[in-house]
Amino acid sequence: MIIPQTQPRLLVVDDDRRLRELLVKFLNENGFLVSSAANAAEARAYLASQPVDLLVLDIMMPGEDGLSLTSSLSEKGQGQKGGGGRMVPVLLLTARDQVDDRIQGLEVGADDYLTKPFDPRELLARIKAILRRASAIEDEVPPELVLGTYRFNQETGLLMKEGEVIFLSSTELVLLKILAQNPHKPFSREELAQRIGHRVSERTIDVQITRLRRKIGDDPRQPRYLQTVRHIGYVLSPD
Repeated sequence: MIIPQTQPRLLVVDDDRRLRELLVKFLNENGFLVSSAANAAEARAYLASQPVDLLVLDIMMPGEDGLSLTSSLSEKGQGQKGGGGRMVPVLLLTARDQVDDRIQGLEVGADDYLTKPFDPRELLARIKAILRRASAIEDEVPPELVLGTYRFNQETGLLMKEGEVIFLSSTELVLLKILAQNPHKPFSREELAQRIGHRVSERTIDVQITRLRRKIGDDPRQPRYLQTVRHIGYVLSPD
């Protein structure tokens, strides 16, 4: 079975409404799921409730600027993928083109820097490059994940407890692999259903999660490893 790839999720933050709308339209047309925010406060609220694969962030904004937001997210561990993983990559946009400005942006935690005005094709190329680097880092997940007394080997697809193999149905195995390949990253029910395929419903995802929790010894009332993320979906948090 081929598991369909989902679209990367971007958040565009810029106080210029016209530019913000143009970027959202352009990036949507090029295969991304794009949301937007007009300032740092809106961006923080969005990041607190939704997973994002990349942040396209303007530096010069009224109130808190992009440099301050990037630095704060890095220092406080906010804006993380799944609330416990690597920081969401940041691409800074700015009219400043001095070398010192670029260095400052990179030093506070940005992954790349693009000066205005810019060719949209260059923005697209830089976004893709950042996402490739981020994907390479995520691929460095160890082949065996520890879940208390249980161990799941992603290469063999075996769930073990003290040397004993725990049977997984094909749907449970695919679901566990998706979550295990992206530890600490929350997935919505819709996204999980799309990845599994075979017209799986969001309700089916809830049922499969309940079954998986039983098989990894999770307390359904207070799950430790296969956790529910409020207003989003589910996340796997191995030891």
